[in-house]
Amino acid sequence: MNYEHIAKQLIPLLGGKENIISVTHCATRLRLVLKDDKKAEAKDIENIEGVKGAFSSSGQFQIIFGTGVVNKVYEAFVREAGIQQGDADAHQEAIKQKMNPLARFAKTLSNIFVPIIPAIVASGLLMGLLGMMKAFKWVAADSPLYILLDMFSSAAFIILPILIGFSAAKEFGGTPFLGAVIGGIMTHPALLNPWGLAEAKPKYMHFLGFDIAMVGYQGTVVPILLATYVMSKVERGLRKVVPHAVSLLVVPFVTVILTGFITILAIGPLGNLLGDGITKVLNFVYHYGGALAGLIFGGLYSMIVITGVHHSFHAIEANLLAKLGVNYLLPIWSMANVAQGGAGLAVFVKSKRTKTKEIALPAALSAFLGITEPVIFGVNLKYRKPFIAAAIGGALGGAYVVFTNVVANAYGLTGIPMIAIVAPEGLTNLMHYLIGFAIAVVSAFVATFLLKFREEEE
Repeated sequence: MNYEHIAKQLIPLLGGKENIISVTHCATRLRLVLKDDKKAEAKDIENIEGVKGAFSSSGQFQIIFGTGVVNKVYEAFVREAGIQQGDADAHQEAIKQKMNPLARFAKTLSNIFVPIIPAIVASGLLMGLLGMMKAFKWVAADSPLYILLDMFSSAAFIILPILIGFSAAKEFGGTPFLGAVIGGIMTHPALLNPWGLAEAKPKYMHFLGFDIAMVGYQGTVVPILLATYVMSKVERGLRKVVPHAVSLLVVPFVTVILTGFITILAIGPLGNLLGDGITKVLNFVYHYGGALAGLIFGGLYSMIVITGVHHSFHAIEANLLAKLGVNYLLPIWSMANVAQGGAGLAVFVKSKRTKTKEIALPAALSAFLGITEPVIFGVNLKYRKPFIAAAIGGALGGAYVVFTNVVANAYGLTGIPMIAIVAPEGLTNLMHYLIGFAIAVVSAFVATFLLKFREEEE
């Protein structure tokens, strides 16, 4: 494969060098921010050797090449286009400038919570292991091993405001370590730790006419997001007026004091009210909507993926974990994702074109592993009817997992990898998840054939 030749073919089909603002790549895709996405000729790009799909989504024009190929194409592309290999932050900022306010908000939340996923997944798996040890009585509850694993499993949720504070400050343009400090204030040992102590009564402090409940924010999400946003605004405002000679001393000092007072007096309690309100609304829909809620959410989720707004759901899921200890939304999203894989698999079986088969099979397999963009944009949405079939499969699978109360103990994993965070909640939970998985995949596969998908509809 001639990567230089591929790069030379791509540039004019993307509207020329002058239409390219920024470029980067992930494990499988070349990601570009273009001045005008309409100048990109997606169908012609898909006919280039090595290209497995091309689509515009969430402020980027993305070209699927696959693992091991995309990085080589990227190196040739930046040389041919005369673009410097910019940093990820500049690329993300270029993406957000092209988005509407709702999509920009979703992207911001995604950038904050995606880096935290490994910590949440690790804690979820450790909690599952701890639960199995307790259920099967492998070790005594007062044994050193059990006590240590209990510490390890709960740590990420106890210091969640510190993790979010660091990540959010970076996203909001503040100093990440100051964000971590604000998170540390909200989880200080002087404040009552509500994590696992729901019945405990906090003490009150009278200050400036306020009765302040001396309760911490361990495991919370909304309060630290609001506090870090305010902190970043305060810090950036101070940097504009404080002389550079004393900036290092004055700016952090004043930022922490001002934000600390504002957080303890106002933001923390307000954030808790908002977080509790979101959780109560979701619980109401989940418990009273039942299977119908799963049917609707599972059927519509892939349409939300197209807009990119789905990235903001990590914040909602993190809040559910903090408040309830389980995540009942992720199983629904997983059904929608694997249904896309089932529809893509049907396209692979039914299609006649070699290129379609080459794209459909690996894209479908990636959906079963939780990565849906290749199969959505490269296959199902391209032919329309498979996308509709996948929505049917996602709806039926979503209805089943809600009806059987399937939950996860983390967020970030769907499809086959999600078994790891479903299994710890019990064998029954796992079995219902696998049944829902089969319902979503098989119904999407069958619906693709029943809707009479034809390649000539491209």
